[in-house]
Amino acid sequence: MLAQADISPIHWVAFVTAVLFFLALDLGVFHRQARVVRFKEALGWTCLWVTLALGFGLGLAPLAVPHWARRETVEFLAGYLTELSLSMDNVFVIALIFAYFGVPLQYQHRVLFWGILGALIMRGVMIGLGVALIAEFQWILYLLGAFLVVTGVRMSFGIEEEVDPEANLAIRLARKFFPVTTSFDGQKFVSRIEGRPALTPLTLVLLMVETTDLIFAVDSIPAVFGITRNPFIVFSSNVLAILGLRSMYFALAGALQYFRYLKLGLAVVLVFIGIKMLLEPHGERHARPLWFQVDIPTTVSLAVVAGILAVAVGASVVAAWRERRRPKPSSPPTSSAPDH
Repeated sequence: MLAQADISPIHWVAFVTAVLFFLALDLGVFHRQARVVRFKEALGWTCLWVTLALGFGLGLAPLAVPHWARRETVEFLAGYLTELSLSMDNVFVIALIFAYFGVPLQYQHRVLFWGILGALIMRGVMIGLGVALIAEFQWILYLLGAFLVVTGVRMSFGIEEEVDPEANLAIRLARKFFPVTTSFDGQKFVSRIEGRPALTPLTLVLLMVETTDLIFAVDSIPAVFGITRNPFIVFSSNVLAILGLRSMYFALAGALQYFRYLKLGLAVVLVFIGIKMLLEPHGERHARPLWFQVDIPTTVSLAVVAGILAVAVGASVVAAWRERRRPKPSSPPTSSAPDH
């Protein structure tokens, strides 16, 4: 295992600094003006973020003890793949939010930028609390495992929280304490009504995106803790997956029909990781019978997660392809017989 001493504060500072640099470059140079993000551009950014994440995972090896170098890279890849796939599920929800509020295409990137920045801060806090709790009470891992199993089962049956902006607590509080304009004011989050500051609908969209990501984080962060307990790997895999979410949305928003079985695949992944956490020994090994303790290798976890997602995406693409090739029913011909 990667020793805590191998990851110094310098590594944390360097990673966070690099992330902030890329975010500043994105907003300050490439997207300074509001514009529509096209499919090819979004696909290029998605490939870039995935490539950077894979390179980062391979770069973990020099930081590790040579004997365990490969394990650290595999742990990161498994965590990153899990987070990335769960982030794809978030794409569906973001599309619903934008459609509900009628957000113009040219303003969507700005909302996602600040939404993702807030998500990074929230997830960093949640991961820090999780690491502290697990270090003090390792039995919490069994609770997290049971939670993931229940969440996966509920997801497989379509039992999930509905996206209802009108019932969102953050939006209701914002409308209660601040005036809100009835229309967008460009890409501004704050405008003016009769000379007084007022929130724009874009702010409500941002609040909805943030609170929705918080709900997703409750599922995704425990899932990565089921793969590795190394805080640097948990944090970096979360961050790099979230950074790719923005470009992934613009690349996939128009092709959601090709991922109809992805949610079912994610449900199976959550159940698998939950069972893995329940079976693995945590804390004292004599706390349970030896026959009830199964230590699943990380390489097996990576293969299982990748296999489940590949089957889900493959089945979705085949189903969509067959649906497109299915002949459309022709309307019956109208009778032109003369009246008698």
